Amino acid sequence: MVALASRLIRIFALALSMLGGIAGSLDLARAQGVPVASAVDLQTAGELTRLVFDLSEPVSVSGHVLAAPDRVVVDLPEVSFKIDPGKGQGVAPAKTGNRRNQIGQMQGAKPLLGAVAAYRFGLVAAAKSRIVIDLTHPVRIHRLLSEPQQGGKGARLVIELAKIERSQFLAEAAKSAQSKPLMSSQPTPTVEPSALPVVVLDAGHGGIDTGANAPNGVLEKDIVFDFTRNLAARLEMGGKVKVILTRDTDVFVALGERVRRARAVGAALFISVHADTLSNDGSVSGATVYTVSDRASDAEAARVAEKENQSDILGGLDGSEDQGDVSDILFDLTRRETRAYSHVFARTLVGYWQDIGSLNKNPHRSAGFRVLKAPDVPSVLLELGYLSSRNDLASLTAPQWRDKATDRVARAVEGFFMERTGGVTKAVTDR
Repeated sequence: MVALASRLIRIFALALSMLGGIAGSLDLARAQGVPVASAVDLQTAGELTRLVFDLSEPVSVSGHVLAAPDRVVVDLPEVSFKIDPGKGQGVAPAKTGNRRNQIGQMQGAKPLLGAVAAYRFGLVAAAKSRIVIDLTHPVRIHRLLSEPQQGGKGARLVIELAKIERSQFLAEAAKSAQSKPLMSSQPTPTVEPSALPVVVLDAGHGGIDTGANAPNGVLEKDIVFDFTRNLAARLEMGGKVKVILTRDTDVFVALGERVRRARAVGAALFISVHADTLSNDGSVSGATVYTVSDRASDAEAARVAEKENQSDILGGLDGSEDQGDVSDILFDLTRRETRAYSHVFARTLVGYWQDIGSLNKNPHRSAGFRVLKAPDVPSVLLELGYLSSRNDLASLTAPQWRDKATDRVARAVEGFFMERTGGVTKAVTDR
């Protein structure tokens, strides 16, 4: 009875968090005592580029530069950004030859103005926000301050960038790289001992990393967060697994941190949820399930993995792959067994998914996704569909479709564990 009551409380909490829409509830929660950014302006004056945010009150700020790709990172206390993320989107200049070109360049847009190719903003940790600026050329932070507006109405945050030689920029970036980058944005969850298998659900992107953008302004991070919370509620209701979320709010979580959290709770399955987009082809549609591999199964899988692996760079981290605590246990046998189970679940998920929605023409692919590299946790990445597809976008934003889809994914999860424990001969027979 105690276990049942506890499960019902968790389900009720999840349901309450989704009432009125996720974005609205998050804004309401953060509005109390949190400074608000209401507008932003980008200007140039000679060789200076100035990015100015209108704030409700002054805040403390600090900044540094990073190379490969070239960025300016500005850290500040939690700020509620009431600004369209699309204002900061742009595209970077011509390729530099560096193996890590500018982020804007990878996403295929034009530079915004002056030294700024693109910029983004959002939460990167509890009570901590960040602004990341992609650069068109090397700069130093000429001026960085937050000051009251004249007349005492609000404040402004001024980020002023001055062009410098590349050798100077690299020297400054090297100093910044010596400090350990922010990795953990929430405490690692703890799990009470249970006979139930632990399933970790990972809503991709979050906070400063919005993920893909739909033509109508819908953000990937919001779609996958909504989907993941609904899936968690469905699995909790089934009572056959214990569910842990890598993020339960709109906050950035580094890729390595997502993996560490799954391993820390002894996850028996890890599902990372995303939604893809193609800027030049709206006809491509359907869901795809990815597993990890040393070599991509095809060019499309390689493209998706490269895009998803940029999350840390988008969040203002150095972007280098963190082997850390997994390097000492990468035993070949464990990794082979884990990847085998990952493939089993991928096939199971594809089988269940085809009953409720369209699948990509090649629904099971593999590539070197950093978030799937736990050597001892079966892991898949589910791309729900394409935000660039009119049909997929209509489904992804429809509550009725979401409820059906989360139910089928939940059945795939339950069937996967039944098969592993001998509950049924074939998981897909329960469809």
